[in-house]
Amino acid sequence: MPTDEPHEDEVKASTPRPNLATEAGRSAFIKVLNARMPKKRLIAQGVLRTEGERIALCQLTYKKDWDLPGGIVDPGESPAHCVVREVKEELGLDVVVQGMLAVNWLPPYRGWDDALLCLFDLGHVPEDALAGVTLQTREIRAVHWADAATVAEHVAPYTARMIAELDMGTREGTAYLENSAPRDGL
Repeated sequence: MPTDEPHEDEVKASTPRPNLATEAGRSAFIKVLNARMPKKRLIAQGVLRTEGERIALCQLTYKKDWDLPGGIVDPGESPAHCVVREVKEELGLDVVVQGMLAVNWLPPYRGWDDALLCLFDLGHVPEDALAGVTLQTREIRAVHWADAATVAEHVAPYTARMIAELDMGTREGTAYLENSAPRDGL
């Protein structure tokens, strides 16, 4: 059935292309790309260890699973800055990123779209470091030192697999994981 509405291809052809030779044209083109390109959630978390190789886990107010300290990276924020900021906001601790332990692609999970998780090494602290934390009570109920058995009991399955794959954060180098497991050939 014919219609008087222009076809999408006709609209595209009649829309002038931005002049990429100008800064305004480049900005307009980037704006169009940003509006049309997929967006992926980016998560930054950290492994904070004791000398006894236990790691810090946060008991959250909004879900039953405990989790590593960290959170969602804000637009324009680096993942390393995010994990430092989140640990300061949620636990009141000043931490320094020591390096990256893994990049982990996470498939859709419990209603969330897929995501990339950057896992950072936050180094070692004394056992009593968690005694003086100031919790952000709207998000964090408590923070605990956890050994491998405690991790497996309290975290989401993908987090348990990731932490096990990384030997509680003691594995050397940076791993690339997909759904918390090594990708074949990498």
